[in-house]
Amino acid sequence: MADDKEMSALVVDVNDPVTGHIISTTIGGKNGEPKQTISYMAERVVGTGSFGIVFQAKCLETGETVAIKKVLQDRRYKNRELQLMRVLDHPNVISLKHCFFSTTTKNELFLNLVMEYVPESMYRVLKHYSSANQRMPLIYVKLYTYQIFRGLAYLHSVVGVCHRDLKPQNVLVDPLTHQVKICDFGSAKVLVKGEANISYICSRFYRAPELIFGATEYTTSIDIWSAGCVLAELLLGQPLFPGENAVGQLVEIIKVLGTPTREEIRCMNPNYMDFRFPQMKAHPWHKVFHKRMPPEAIDLTSRLLQYSPSLRCTALEACAHPFFDELREPNARLPNGRPLPPLFNFKQELSEASPELINKLIPDHVKRQIGLQHFMHPART
Repeated sequence: MADDKEMSALVVDVNDPVTGHIISTTIGGKNGEPKQTISYMAERVVGTGSFGIVFQAKCLETGETVAIKKVLQDRRYKNRELQLMRVLDHPNVISLKHCFFSTTTKNELFLNLVMEYVPESMYRVLKHYSSANQRMPLIYVKLYTYQIFRGLAYLHSVVGVCHRDLKPQNVLVDPLTHQVKICDFGSAKVLVKGEANISYICSRFYRAPELIFGATEYTTSIDIWSAGCVLAELLLGQPLFPGENAVGQLVEIIKVLGTPTREEIRCMNPNYMDFRFPQMKAHPWHKVFHKRMPPEAIDLTSRLLQYSPSLRCTALEACAHPFFDELREPNARLPNGRPLPPLFNFKQELSEASPELINKLIPDHVKRQIGLQHFMHPART
């Protein structure tokens, strides 16, 4: 699998990627395979940031549209994003097709990650609804957040990766199939117990409270907090905790969850035990959302947005929550009558799950189709 993702040529790429600019590279040539030249024509820039640039391009040989992320590469280090993306393989995680290096006349080295192209982001979908003064239909809220949790279950339990920057901009949506893919692994890391990590990570509105408290030994539950913020945003039509800075972010959280108890502060970062916080009572969740909000939506949000990281549910537990039961109905369909995207083609993420959890996750009609044994021992299939 890794062979087709190997770069095998250093190509000279003098100009910035602009419409019509062509980049050529060579892939293959390993294990006796013939070398193959692939050329991409840059079509438009779809994202920029401190990391570099993402542009949409078309493969001239196949006509396929791809996304290419071009980042400045320090010659002294390996690129962590590339290392991680080489092993990722899940329906709800963006996939790497291959990669290559390019240089400029200034002798700068760039890494080009060639990925599958998904036309929309959840951020843009949300903007579409808010600009039309509408709420996202509940079926889409369920469909999108379920797939986010399924992607996180794979990242957390199978490859041990913490995304560390989950937000609507980093969730891609196919507008035809409504399949969702988590993207941008530029901040992602395999977390090792006992090893310190930087706490200044994750975009502010979605940053878990332990990160605001400067915790360095956090867990993948920071992604669960972020996913809870995304769920709340889809339900509300706007961010739940819109802080203007780190302190303001904490105040926004306290306004909803109330002042953390001493035990909750200890769970987040023991060094903050003597810190004085504004004393506020928790705002009841049913008052945060509008009156017609289904109780299952409120219940799931409350299980995700807990101060104590260990009390947040896991990604797989979130997938099994009753809020998503509608997706498990035998006749579940998109509003236009088309079938739902694949939701039960689990990979190894079920290998550690209890039989009770597997039973909740896999609908009876799917069990009958494929056979329960497939799910009880997924690692062997």
